[in-house]
Amino acid sequence: MAAAVRAIGSLSRLPAAARAGPTRRTPPRGYACRNISTSSALQNRTHVSCDIKGDVAVVRFNTPNSKVNTLSKQLSAEFTDVMNEIWANEAVRSAVLISSKPGSFIAGADLNMLEACKTAQEVTQLSQDGQKMLEKIEHSPKPIVAAISGSCLGGGLEVAIACHYRVATKDKKTVLGTPEVLLGLLPGAGGTQRLPKMVGLPAAFDMMLTGRNIRADRAKKMGLVDQLVEPLGPGVKTPEARTIEYLEEVAIGFARGLANKTLSAKRSRGLMQRLTDYAMALPFVRQQVYKTVESKVQKQTKGLYPAPLKIIQVVKTGLDQGSDAGYLIESQSFGQLAVTKESKALMGLYHGQVHCKKNKFGAPQKEVKTLAVLGAGLMGAGIAQVSVDKGIKTILKDTAQKGLDRGQQQVYKGLNGKVKKKSLTSFERDSILSNLMGQLDYKGFEKADMVIEAVFEDINVKHKVLKEVEAVIPAHCIFASNTSALPISQIAAASKRPEKVIGMHYFSPVDKMQLLEIITTDKTSQDTAASAVAVGLKQGKVVIVVKDGPGFYTTRCLGPMLSEVVRVLQEGIDPKKVDAISTAFGFPVGAATLIDEVGVDVATHVAEDLGKAFGERFGGGSIDLFKLMVQKGFLGRKAGKGFYVYQEGVKNRSVNSGMDEILEKFKMPANPDVCSDEDIQMRLVTRFVNEAAMCLQEGILSNPVEGDIGAVFGLGFPPCLGGPFRFADSYGARQLVDKLRKYEAVYGSQFTPCQLLLDHANSPSKKFHQ
Repeated sequence: MAAAVRAIGSLSRLPAAARAGPTRRTPPRGYACRNISTSSALQNRTHVSCDIKGDVAVVRFNTPNSKVNTLSKQLSAEFTDVMNEIWANEAVRSAVLISSKPGSFIAGADLNMLEACKTAQEVTQLSQDGQKMLEKIEHSPKPIVAAISGSCLGGGLEVAIACHYRVATKDKKTVLGTPEVLLGLLPGAGGTQRLPKMVGLPAAFDMMLTGRNIRADRAKKMGLVDQLVEPLGPGVKTPEARTIEYLEEVAIGFARGLANKTLSAKRSRGLMQRLTDYAMALPFVRQQVYKTVESKVQKQTKGLYPAPLKIIQVVKTGLDQGSDAGYLIESQSFGQLAVTKESKALMGLYHGQVHCKKNKFGAPQKEVKTLAVLGAGLMGAGIAQVSVDKGIKTILKDTAQKGLDRGQQQVYKGLNGKVKKKSLTSFERDSILSNLMGQLDYKGFEKADMVIEAVFEDINVKHKVLKEVEAVIPAHCIFASNTSALPISQIAAASKRPEKVIGMHYFSPVDKMQLLEIITTDKTSQDTAASAVAVGLKQGKVVIVVKDGPGFYTTRCLGPMLSEVVRVLQEGIDPKKVDAISTAFGFPVGAATLIDEVGVDVATHVAEDLGKAFGERFGGGSIDLFKLMVQKGFLGRKAGKGFYVYQEGVKNRSVNSGMDEILEKFKMPANPDVCSDEDIQMRLVTRFVNEAAMCLQEGILSNPVEGDIGAVFGLGFPPCLGGPFRFADSYGARQLVDKLRKYEAVYGSQFTPCQLLLDHANSPSKKFHQ
């Protein structure tokens, strides 16, 4: 699944909000307004306040009842009001913009405000209002300094770059970025026009097209911020409160310096930056950059995401035709993108992530401080890494020294990777590792609050370790299984305390894949569920909670689709074509490659278990094909051969010629009526969606939101479609049922639509997402 991670991992960066607004390039006007001290509106302000410190106005953002500040209509209106008063007050010579929340300057626009808009024109108007306000900031006769601590993202960054000077805390929580593209949007308050001029065209494209977060020290090198402030330690107040006060003092000093002309806002640009600027001023060089970036975007997105191409077009217009044209197309494109189905799908995923970051079972009675992991294989070591990394004391147990050494080395390698990327210091890495204990016995398990087993997928092995563990753990300790398909109730059958048994299904590689699927049985207590979710959230996971059953939710949806992939291969479509067809639909990993990533032996094991549980409905391709692959050692990536041949350092892998004989042996006639590229895509997707709907129908899933999150973040369902339930809404349940009936006529009961889909098809007003 590693490739799936790389392709869909960027979605994990969906920020605490998103963004807003654009700007016109007419000369600023309308600075007159009320004096701050006499403003009656002052009493009614809830989101923005203002203090006068000598001749400097300090404007504070503070969205009530929220961990972050967002650019809502209310905050924008109050901000406009305050700024007009500052411009009208002759005693004020400069201003500082700062947040009252230590972890958030402005995290972006209020998404609810964007989603409330019914038409593209309404969103365009919001964009133009934002553009006008920030143009007034940019051309303010009184210097304005942005004092940044915490997240400065989307519309928040656009506010900051419209200011004359930026000071930021050199803190891990201080990040700057333009994540709009991850929501299917573009910066709409002048960001597409200001950013290239500030950091240069290549860096601006990199920021806007990836949505990546930029740390404060990197932002300083890029010219995105002008000065850094070191965070302070504890004192009478908390470190955060002291740092914010210090940041404010420093920013006030810079604001005065700018007003008194003792400080210049002009940045000295290095030789490389000056050479880049000179090159980018040449039209033919810019054309080359546009061409390169466009082809890269097309290759990565397959043209399925409209926002990245719009960003290139808008930046290009501003640089080639001037600011007026640039701002106009920015606001129009912002409006057009906001109403696309892709943007709605990505916003739905953002809201879904927020939903899955909450513990619906409430706070557990006892916090998990010591965690024990059984099995130091890929999964066990991965679980240990994401736990110890978040400050949980972790015991890693294996039965063999060699396995234990390999597992501990994996944890070290994972943390050392963070040191190389400078997100950890070597001291922090060693400090984290000091909380990891590797051992071959059950010593210390009497202090464990939770045990997660990641041993071999065999019910007898699971029962054996469960009994051994229950003999040594304290009464409150929870036993969790990382099985991917074995029903938890079967595992719990060997337990003396089934209320303390739960499933915690992680995805490989654990340190990259965001999803955690928690499985509860009828006997699992609410406190056990609360503890499992709390641990998952602490590990930084997006958590879905499902009911017990064969394959739970994620494996159960993947099963029928992979079975269909095998049938397609048996019909004579070669693995590379199958991969091309599935990635063209939006899957980040080709369908044949996915089987190699999962492991052919694992796929065989799961297919057999699900086949026994669900019978003919899970049929399709021949399971004997998988068994013969296993027999020949074609286990997938981990064995170096599966459908493809894998070699260290070789990117363009070739199809495994040893598969020719196997595919020939199991070849079946293809029906041309259901074998077009579109039909193959729909055969894979309809089986996936139908099974997801069946899980909701049977109560395995409690809601469609978690179904969409599980499919996208665990299985690589195309993010641009928003998940199986959002896809059913946008494609149309009636159309889906018609496709299923078409394939049912050829292949039988594997394509019989479930009752819930039929209900939606027969009642067009019914939607999974209202």
